Amino acid sequence: MIPLAMIEAGEKVRMMKLGGPEATRRHLADLGFIPGALIQVVSQRDGDVIIKLGDTRLALTKPMAARILVE
Repeated sequence: MIPLAMIEAGEKVRMMKLGGPEATRRHLADLGFIPGALIQVVSQRDGDVIIKLGDTRLALTKPMAARILVE
């Protein structure tokens, strides 16, 4: 597993695990980051990412993307 912040634009990955404080994990889960969810990285710049999760596009800062572990 590697952090989402390290994934290049255009790649598709599967969300495996969330890290960080309970409140952060709950917030990410509310946004749809659940184990097995398919994520496509639309763009990536210095670790900040724009992703497509289902029919939704989200922008994540590098610290937030580093808490999302994918494979």
